[in-house]
Amino acid sequence: MTIWVLAADNSRARFFTAEKARSPLTEIRDLVDPQARLHEGDLVTDRDGRDRRAGSPIHGVGSDNSAKDDAADRFAQQVCAELETARVEGAFSKLYVVAAPAFLGLLRKHQSAPLRALVAGETDKNMTTQNTEAIRAQLPDFL
Repeated sequence: MTIWVLAADNSRARFFTAEKARSPLTEIRDLVDPQARLHEGDLVTDRDGRDRRAGSPIHGVGSDNSAKDDAADRFAQQVCAELETARVEGAFSKLYVVAAPAFLGLLRKHQSAPLRALVAGETDKNMTTQNTEAIRAQLPDFL
């Protein structure tokens, strides 16, 4: 029985494995989204559009989501695609997710039902820059 642990935020996802319930974590993959570290102005080159109607003031037309939100959503989709591929291949039988609170919601949004069924636990903390011992401390003693 192989256990996987995902530590993620909107710019980085680290995948770990543990062979047994009390085993230490071993990092197997580090996925980075360089766009997530850019400023909003570096992601968007144009201003929002304008709505000009006869006899009315000019109104800005734009989206409710910022470019950074869109980039985080795409990255969450990419992370879930990686997990889904591993699930289909039978790479893990149990998954623990440690993610920044807002990113955890995005991950939930993109998880398939079979992948969601393998999630044994979630922790809403950003631990992507921490060492394996600190990440392991956020998980149950017996995985």
